[in-house]
Amino acid sequence: MNQDYIKPNNWSIIEEGFDVERVKSSESLFSIGNGAMGQRANFEETYTGDTFQGSYIAGIYYPDKTKVGWWKNGYPEYFAKVLNAPNWIGIEIEINDELFDLNACTNIKNFRRELNMKEGWYSRSLEATLKNGTEVAINVMRFLSLDLDEVGAIHYEITPLNKDAKIVYKPYVDAGVTNEDANWDEKFWEPLEVKHSGNEAYVTAQTFKTHFKVTTFMHNSVFENGKNLNLSPTNFNTTLDKIQSLYAVIVAKGKTSSIQKIAGYTVSLNHNNTQTAAEKAIQAALAKGYNQLLQDQIAAWAKIWEMSDITIDGDVKAQQGIRFNIFQLNQTYLGKDSRLNIGPKGFTGEKYGGSTYWDTEAYCIPFYMATKDQQVARNLLTYRYNQLDKAIENAEKNLGFKNGAALYPMVTMNGEECHNEWEITHEEIHRNGAIAFAIFNYHRFTGDYTYIPEKGLEVLIAIARFWHQRASFSTAKNQYVILGVTGPNEYENNINNNFYTNYIAKWCIDYAFEQIQKVSLEHASDHKRIIEKVKLSDSEIQEWKKVADNMYFPKSEELGIYLQQDNFLDKDLVPVKDLDPSQRPINQKWSWDRVLRSPYIKQADVLQCFYFFEDHFSKEELNKNFDFYESFTVHESSLSPCVHSIQAALLDKMDMAYTFYLRTSRLDLDDYNKEVEEGCHITSMAGTWMSIVEGFGGMRVKNDALHFSPKIPKEWDGYSFKINFRNQILKVIVNHNETQITLEGSQDLTVYVNDQPVLVRANEHATA
Repeated sequence: MNQDYIKPNNWSIIEEGFDVERVKSSESLFSIGNGAMGQRANFEETYTGDTFQGSYIAGIYYPDKTKVGWWKNGYPEYFAKVLNAPNWIGIEIEINDELFDLNACTNIKNFRRELNMKEGWYSRSLEATLKNGTEVAINVMRFLSLDLDEVGAIHYEITPLNKDAKIVYKPYVDAGVTNEDANWDEKFWEPLEVKHSGNEAYVTAQTFKTHFKVTTFMHNSVFENGKNLNLSPTNFNTTLDKIQSLYAVIVAKGKTSSIQKIAGYTVSLNHNNTQTAAEKAIQAALAKGYNQLLQDQIAAWAKIWEMSDITIDGDVKAQQGIRFNIFQLNQTYLGKDSRLNIGPKGFTGEKYGGSTYWDTEAYCIPFYMATKDQQVARNLLTYRYNQLDKAIENAEKNLGFKNGAALYPMVTMNGEECHNEWEITHEEIHRNGAIAFAIFNYHRFTGDYTYIPEKGLEVLIAIARFWHQRASFSTAKNQYVILGVTGPNEYENNINNNFYTNYIAKWCIDYAFEQIQKVSLEHASDHKRIIEKVKLSDSEIQEWKKVADNMYFPKSEELGIYLQQDNFLDKDLVPVKDLDPSQRPINQKWSWDRVLRSPYIKQADVLQCFYFFEDHFSKEELNKNFDFYESFTVHESSLSPCVHSIQAALLDKMDMAYTFYLRTSRLDLDDYNKEVEEGCHITSMAGTWMSIVEGFGGMRVKNDALHFSPKIPKEWDGYSFKINFRNQILKVIVNHNETQITLEGSQDLTVYVNDQPVLVRANEHATA
């Protein structure tokens, strides 16, 4: 049974009623972020119940020493972890000499949380009775400023309901934090300095090993019925890594007291002196004031939604799902800093270390290309170019490869491999293909070729060199094979000739070859510079081509399908529908050995190939492979349902496409995989966007033109989305009778709807 406590709402995530069993799940779902930092929806006040405290800063990580029982040569030395950052939200509260703690309160009523996605804020309200009999109403709002992205703001109100109350606010910042998932229970933060001045307080700490310096700051103001009391702290409690200010007020029954806390982080990634920067951040925030900061927040989110919103008419749960996904993507990454990337959990949890995976290239780039300026996607490509040297070093050190062959890491913060599972680190090599595909996809969509002669060709050559060296020649088959791999389906390890891996290896070599020729003809000076730099000869290219032209692809002629790997048909092929539901999810119920021997597929594998290279295969081939593999797929990866939704729509299996869309869009809201308390699945959320735009909208780029083949689930009355295609904004509106396309731009544009040309005039709309 999936969870079902989030109230359906077009623009908000809402929880009503307090349940200790839901606290950690809600901490994930109600997380907030602004691209530079983020945090789980922990309570500001003390909470002694089960909780997962988490605040995170983009780009700040720790190399946690790898922990394995049996060390294999080539293991990465460390697993990079996004760090639980110093806690800036904390406000300990005493009411009539008793600590306010929901875990100790009785009669908690009218508990409500709301994450307002339209305006970018999180709120919580409740009534509770403390053990000393004091009844209070609590109203809290907080947000992380998009405009001043080092600053967060909290407005915390308390109203005594049945008696006067002495309230002591004890706001604090605390660098004495730990990670949920530390390998060795090490301390990650070294305190350097604790300071206070009036209503301001600062804790400066640096990470061990990586030496990132962070100043966590706060400024507090206390109000009565909306009037600033201009109180100064009555006292400070300080330790080596924590500072707490004390403010005491007497509040009459029925009157409202509040504290406003402006706080956040300044980091050495951006400042030479983080203390001075923190003081300036406070001044900038106070100059605006809380109310103006909130208005600026609402305006900033309105601008984001203006471009990235997808509307769905007639299906509130579907609408809520897609907006939640788009909201979290924008909270995680806004493309301002090419040093940053998109972690699978974003700022909502610590699983996967907060590092960069192939998810960025395979799933996220399409969303950012189409809903932002193309520079944002270019920054994501540049991120990989900047780490090319490390990828070459990785292939040399761990695989013994030579001559500039590159294996990009499965998981990275700085270009070094830092994944701690052998089967993933050394066998899931298809990630190289996703990086090359992203370069192709960027050029195909944006029309910007400049990236390839400037940077991309070097990456493509290094990847082609990798595939050339990784393939082996089989005399028995008289073809090249790729042995000992893990495909996208991680429920098969160390198998031979994974179809997707073999196919993308061939494609990477062919694409690199094409681009070398194109750059030589159109960008001769870049070609000369690159060829000299990487020492590439014609004879080496011909050796690559031998591998690409003679690659082996496992296939069953009898079934008319490509095989996921050589021995897939040797398995006990019991379809998922015949699995006992009590055995799901299998990754939580079965031993790893049983999972590996089963036919069950974690995520789209052969079908991932059909998604990337749709125009290489016939619709009939897709249909046969889809029907076969979908029946064995358990979708225990968040990256799986979106690919199936897109392909089901293409094959006119609309009920299935809609079911998969709901699964990808509400994966976290409904907790399909029963793990949302660990954090949300951020990178797969871009796949949800693809499910609508590429799935139901049928958007493709063919021969430099936009194509749409719109379809609509019967559950919907209509839907719309916007695309930034080569600096022209198209809005596509689909209902059951027609498709409307409007163009915001200076030039007319011809698009294709169901393969028929439609001329859309600038600032007008066309109907198809």
